[in-house]
Amino acid sequence: MSNNEINTDQDVKVKFNELKKSINRTSNWRERLDAVEELGQLQSKEAIELLKHSMAGDSVYKVQEAAYRKLKSLGEAVTMPKHKQGELIKGTNKILLRIKKSLPADHSYEDFKEKVKKMRLDLYDVYEGDKGADFDTWLEETWSTLTTR
Repeated sequence: MSNNEINTDQDVKVKFNELKKSINRTSNWRERLDAVEELGQLQSKEAIELLKHSMAGDSVYKVQEAAYRKLKSLGEAVTMPKHKQGELIKGTNKILLRIKKSLPADHSYEDFKEKVKKMRLDLYDVYEGDKGADFDTWLEETWSTLTTR
């Protein structure tokens, strides 16, 4: 085995470990999506297992769908995951209401949006990834319907 082969194996292991961290980062769906794309190029048993895990359990459907496409292209026998409807994170409305109540009574939607992003980046990220271009509309509608006493 030559030095180049050893370096290449080490490089692949380092890259795989970086992708493994990225695919498990719950507060950045774009990073997870990029990791899925890169894992599909590795074509290793470990990469396939990570893709299966992502397809089955990622909280953002776009990431699940991308993992499905990569697995299919690698010849894996997988079925398309179902798009989860309704509350993606348990207790979302309660969480958002708590955040709204923590703000002054005369706060703006932008104040609310920033506080959600600061306090619950995981929630913000999941819904932003799921709603796409409709995220702001959804969040603003939700904010306006949350009632505080």
